[in-house]
Amino acid sequence: MSGQPNTRLSDLFGLAGWSKGELARLVNRQAAAMGHPQLATDTSRVRRWIDMGEVPRDPVPRVLAALFTERLGRVVTIEDLGLVRRGRAGRRQDGGGAEHPDGVPWAPERTAAVLTEFTGMDLMLNRRGLVGAGAALAAGSTLSSSMHDWLHSDPALAADAPDIDHPLHADPAGFDRYEAAPIGSQEIEELERSVEVFRAWDAARGGGLQRKAVVGQLNEVGGMLSYRHPDHLQRRLWGVAANLAVLAGWMSHDVGLEPTAQKYFVIAAHAAREGGDRPRAGEALSRAARQMVHLGRPDDALDLMKLAKSGSGDEVLPRTRAMLCTIEAWAQASMGKAQAMRRTLGEAEELFVSDRSDVPPPSWMQLFDEADMHGMQALAYRTLAEHDPDAAAVAQRHAKEALALRAKGRDRSKIFDHISLASACFIADDPEQADRYARLALTSMGSNSSHRTWDRLREMYRLTGQYSSYPKIHDLREEIKLSMPRNALKSRGGNSARA
Repeated sequence: MSGQPNTRLSDLFGLAGWSKGELARLVNRQAAAMGHPQLATDTSRVRRWIDMGEVPRDPVPRVLAALFTERLGRVVTIEDLGLVRRGRAGRRQDGGGAEHPDGVPWAPERTAAVLTEFTGMDLMLNRRGLVGAGAALAAGSTLSSSMHDWLHSDPALAADAPDIDHPLHADPAGFDRYEAAPIGSQEIEELERSVEVFRAWDAARGGGLQRKAVVGQLNEVGGMLSYRHPDHLQRRLWGVAANLAVLAGWMSHDVGLEPTAQKYFVIAAHAAREGGDRPRAGEALSRAARQMVHLGRPDDALDLMKLAKSGSGDEVLPRTRAMLCTIEAWAQASMGKAQAMRRTLGEAEELFVSDRSDVPPPSWMQLFDEADMHGMQALAYRTLAEHDPDAAAVAQRHAKEALALRAKGRDRSKIFDHISLASACFIADDPEQADRYARLALTSMGSNSSHRTWDRLREMYRLTGQYSSYPKIHDLREEIKLSMPRNALKSRGGNSARA
């Protein structure tokens, strides 16, 4: 017992709207349903958890996480409730004993447990039809400062799997947990192939339709990681976990579950680092940075990109470094930093062409090809055009290059390219061409489940306003209204649709 109030639990308790006696009764009922009928919690115990910082013994933290998850309609973990015992969470860089904000980085042996707990809660929300995302995103500076020393240290593979006999280990039973058992290289190969299938589906159709399947697969892998395999298999299994977590995060971002997406990106970085793949950890953090730019928080994105680039290590390939540069340039463009953006994109181009492909790229980089390079350049210049209209012509050129090079199956990327191109044409005072490209985007929207396409379409709709007296553009605006979900034309806040 710390003697200090548990502010995390207190804040969530206030949001839930329970009385202390009500929460005590719910804990006893939920514990019994999870196989712990002997638990007897009362109002005074709840008061000590909240007001005195007492950390209850297992299974109470897991029971509370399940109750708050269901009540608030979003994933709430043990870390979110501030119920991790001392010594189990990351320390401040100054050597103090306080936990880092948002419980990152957690101890290495906690990664599999956090992964399994979080995915189990996410699946529970899916089953019960709850899709809320009311948590706040952690600031990029918060994540980068808490993860810097951890990401730059060498992974301790000896601690890959949680010690399931450790008295402080919270085994996340009750969330459809996969029973720990040894697996071999053939099973891991099958898991690696499943990642490729999910990745291809996401690129073609967006994240909405397969997100639950990816989260479920990741939950199973978390259970597998609780069994200590030989190091070469454990590394590959951590790699599968990292790839699935990135996909789960990207799909969550794609459907607007932003705090959930950010948590998956952090889990992916942890998993990649535990597997000894620092470039993969850096790429996972770069996804969180892209999310920040999309949501109108470029400062946070740049904080994350510094960590992603420095934490990727010396093994990172030139093409990967080029990809990281394009995200940094996009953030700079959204801030109107034209010189910095052009300099960063120039570095990206040099890195991209310097990659001789003598070393095969990892599977997670194979989708970043020449088309993607042009697509990101188009996006950066189109974003800069909000501050400097002369950039619109360059955005059009890159968007056309991207469309010419796009491979079959990259349907969502083509929609983004057409929207970037149409938006750049509107900014360049060419509504005739803008109308043409906007309609090409609209024809593909119906078969795509990506909310991000709606965000970008909404921003393009804003640009049509000054041309609404043109008959073609008037009709286009009506078609956009019909194609968008109800209330989707209302801004989500920030600068999200310029993504």
